[in-house]
Amino acid sequence: MKSQYLQSEAETLARSCDCAQDDGVDKIGTMRRFVFAGIVLALALATAGCMSESPPTPGVIPAAVRVASLKGPTTMGLVSLMDNAAKGTTAQPYSFTVAGTPDAVSGPLVAGQFDVALIPVNLAAVLYNKTNGGILLTAVNTLGVLYVVTGDPAVTSLADLAGKTVLNSGKGTTPQFVLDEVLTSANITVNVDYRSQPTEEASVLAATPATIAVLPEPYVTAAMAANPAVHIVADLNDAWQQATGVPLVTGCVALRTAFADANPQAVTTFMDEYAASVNFVNDNPADAAPLIVAQGLAPNAAVAQAAIPRAHIVDLTGADAKAAVSAYLNVLNQADPASVGGSIPDDSFYYNP
Repeated sequence: MKSQYLQSEAETLARSCDCAQDDGVDKIGTMRRFVFAGIVLALALATAGCMSESPPTPGVIPAAVRVASLKGPTTMGLVSLMDNAAKGTTAQPYSFTVAGTPDAVSGPLVAGQFDVALIPVNLAAVLYNKTNGGILLTAVNTLGVLYVVTGDPAVTSLADLAGKTVLNSGKGTTPQFVLDEVLTSANITVNVDYRSQPTEEASVLAATPATIAVLPEPYVTAAMAANPAVHIVADLNDAWQQATGVPLVTGCVALRTAFADANPQAVTTFMDEYAASVNFVNDNPADAAPLIVAQGLAPNAAVAQAAIPRAHIVDLTGADAKAAVSAYLNVLNQADPASVGGSIPDDSFYYNP
């Protein structure tokens, strides 16, 4: 483009020389020689400058790493990193999207609009199978965060749910499969009313306290703070462990394989900064609470701080993550192969830098 511009300028200047005359003495030849000598020098410098430019370095991200997460506990461990990114103090730039439903993340992730996503573990498995290995799991970020709550004083145990209606969200993901497995193991039948996201459940519970709902933190703490009659009926994390014999792993950090392959250093940097963020939230709940509120995850700092211990935020990687996820997915696969995308993902599902 520089050469074309300079050539055009040369032609313009040359044409202007046609008008240069002094007392009948034609100075065109002399002026043209000066003009073209200057243009040739400029073109040479431009060409040299272009040739000296270094080609893009493989693995260097040209823009922000695009991170998506869900409104709830999967984002709670991310808030310190989000805050640091907003301040410009991170090792690399980031953009963050917090969505209300898994579908709002999974489609764009597969389409290449996100690079990293914090999503339910089984959804990562489904996407891995659906894309023939296009999505990888690099860490478990939350263990069990699900609780059955209600303001009905007559409901105090799982057995009391029999024949009743229970609100739940995340149809086709962890909340559905955990509740189904726990109730089946206990031989309890209920009517499940699925809502789009936990915020909708929480609104119904606030308006009608006798409602029974499956909620994650921090919505559980918020509901109990708003109405002292609301209480925990069952910790589904413990119930899952009793029913299956394996720990409950709720959320994970997933990567687009193409992004991870092209940008290994960016992935390493993100995982390091994410681990630091998780540690900050768990070790400094009072300081992390306002950051959680700022992301719209809790109504106030008191609720956010109280919710952190029950949110079970972790950064489980490597062999520990693989062991926990494999056991969890095996249980889901036995109950419904579609819940993991038709089959248990092979070892390539687990990101290995």
